[in-house]
Amino acid sequence: MTSIVEYKGNLRCESTHLKSSNSFLTDAPTDNNGKGEAFSPTDTVATALASCMLTVMGIKAAEMQNDITGSVAQITKTMSASPRRISKIEVQLDMKGNCDKRAQLILERVGLTCPVHNSLHPDIENNIVFNWN
Repeated sequence: MTSIVEYKGNLRCESTHLKSSNSFLTDAPTDNNGKGEAFSPTDTVATALASCMLTVMGIKAAEMQNDITGSVAQITKTMSASPRRISKIEVQLDMKGNCDKRAQLILERVGLTCPVHNSLHPDIENNIVFNWN
């Protein structure tokens, strides 16, 4: 088992990672009867994409004796109404490190094949931009 999610009431859930005991809250967004005081479940999906991309890029960068520490992703999630679902995820990655053009291309390809990206429904539009230094 990976995690446990407990419904806390008032459209809030607490998710706990069993191995580390780390937890986080999710709330329904304000446009769906919620308070929006925490990530919504769909926010976590969009955020997971960027986190996964940076993680696998960090692994590959280390293998190539590069370091992308300090890189930052900005995420914008767009919802559609009918059916209610994520319709678009935009990720702008501001990459740090002294990677040459070849390393940048390799890292971008690795990021675009991360497990979360490969798991998203093909109808979700993905706009991903890499900005190096």
